[in-house]
Formats: sequence, structure tokens, C-alpha cells
Amino acid sequence: MAEVQAAPAQQEVTRLNSYVGFDTITKQIEGKLLKRGFQFNVIAVGQTGLGKSTLINTIFASHLIDTKGRFEPDDPVRQTTEIQAVSHIVQENNVKLRLNIVDTPGYGDLVNNEGCWEPIIKYIKDQHSAYLRKELTAMREKYITDTRIHCCLYFIAPTGHSLKAIDITVMKKLSEVVNVVPVIAKSDSLTLEERELFKQRIRAELAHHSIRAYPFDSDEHTEEESSLNESIRNMIPFAIVGSERNVIIDGKPVRGRKNRWGVINVENEQHCEFNYLRNFLTRTHLQDLIETTAQIHYEAFRSKQLLALKESSASKQQPQANGA
Repeated sequence: MAEVQAAPAQQEVTRLNSYVGFDTITKQIEGKLLKRGFQFNVIAVGQTGLGKSTLINTIFASHLIDTKGRFEPDDPVRQTTEIQAVSHIVQENNVKLRLNIVDTPGYGDLVNNEGCWEPIIKYIKDQHSAYLRKELTAMREKYITDTRIHCCLYFIAPTGHSLKAIDITVMKKLSEVVNVVPVIAKSDSLTLEERELFKQRIRAELAHHSIRAYPFDSDEHTEEESSLNESIRNMIPFAIVGSERNVIIDGKPVRGRKNRWGVINVENEQHCEFNYLRNFLTRTHLQDLIETTAQIHYEAFRSKQLLALKESSASKQQPQANGA
């Protein structure tokens, strides 16, 4: 039987004498994907009152999630970090996106916040575990429902000083299991000079504590993609303002916040970096967030679990062999 020779790494392209038509494969794939739709799962982590729900609603231009803050004196104080997920199907130009939004009310709100991040880490790992179980099932589904978290928006309080100890600890733990995108919440409370200095301090602290914020570089990236990622890393954390309300500027309704000194237009890049964050999450890196979750975070979890399973199986067989 003749051996099939492997193609060299830098194989020359063979010219075709006439049109064949396999270039339509991209349209065929697009048609199937549009029919099936897409899945995106995001978790918002930060203290109550930093505008997590408002930002999510502002990004997707729709009221998708309600605030979980306390508004009445007799509202009970949460004694632990809760995990609350909501699902929506949103559509834009025939593209359906199944959106899972996970909120974490109660995180960082107690007098003693020791271990308040553990329910969040557990939830993220549980989604990996659920996906792995379905993947290893003998009669597995054709398309496994993906609940793995693709992006974690981490909300930093606009103190203007430096990161809190809890921020450093939690972001370091989160960055090991999920794509972390840090944002400065309610950045309109800082002057432009304070904001820039705060961003520089945060970037320095992330580097000092070896916290890897998304995006990551890859050998597969083109020079243009690597340059875009570098510009995003130089901008992180995004200084954002969220608003679901419309205010009138020059006779036009825009999403913004109005106070005694004027109007903050959330989509004006001179006012805040909301546009950069939205474009980053939805227009340039949405697919990469999904792929990075599968290829880096889930793969690391999967390898660890399968190795543990193999070692457990080997340790069980060893006493049987000795007994024989």
C-alpha cells in the first residue's frame, strides 16, 4: 500500500486552469452558523453599586438585567456571594446571539470578605466540568450547550489611588480560569489627569503581581492583530460610564448622564472609553474570547481532570495487581 507523503510546511500553491468553486465554502459555513446561532457567556464581578448591570445593558443596547442593589433600609444584607444567571436571545442583522449574563451580588460587600470569591471560581469551574462530562458521554449531543464563561468583566472602584488587596487576590485567581477584562467603574468621578494616573498604577500592579488580563498574544495572530492587542493592553483598564437613559445634546438623544455641570455622553470617546470596550467585546474580539476560553482555559482544566482520572485509575489497579 502506497504511503501518503505529508505536505511540506511551506508548500507552493498550485494554479488552477479554471474556476472550481470551493471558495464558496466560507458562505456554506456562514449559512450553517447563522442557522445555529452563537453563544456568549459573560460574568460581571465587582462590589454592589459600581454599575455592573447598567454597563451590561448599555453594551447590548437593551435592558437585559436588573440591578441587585439594596434600596430600602429593611432590605436584607446578603451574607455571601450569590450567583445569578439570566439568558436572552438577541438578534442583529440575521445573527442570533444566545447571551448568558451572570451577576455576582454580595461580592465584596461584607465586613469580612475572606473567601468571597470562592463561589465565583467554583461556578466557572463547574461550567467547565459540566461541559467535560457531556463531552465524555458515549451518546453525546451533536451540539453541546456551552455555558463556559467566555469573559469576566472585573469592576474596579474609582478610588484614584491603587488596587485594593481584594482586587489583586481575586483578579489573580480569576485570570487562571477565565478571560479577565478589568474596567474602572463610574470613571466620570475622576478628572482626566486622575483617570490616566490611576490607569497607569493599575497596569503597573497587574504586571507586578503577574496578573494576565485579556487579550493574549498568539503565534497565529497577524501583525495587525498583534498591534491591535498591544493597543488594547495599553488602554486597559477601560475607564467607563454606563447609562440606559437618553439625554438631549444639540437636539439629539444620546445615552448619557446629566448633572449640574453638564452632560456625560457615554459614546463620546472624549468623555469615557465605553466605545472602545464595546467595540473590543463585540466587534473585534468576540470570537477570540470564545476560542481562547476553549483552547486555553478549558483545555487546561480538561487536561488536569483527565490526568487526575488516569492517576486515580492507575492507583486502583495497583492493589489488584499486588493481590494477584
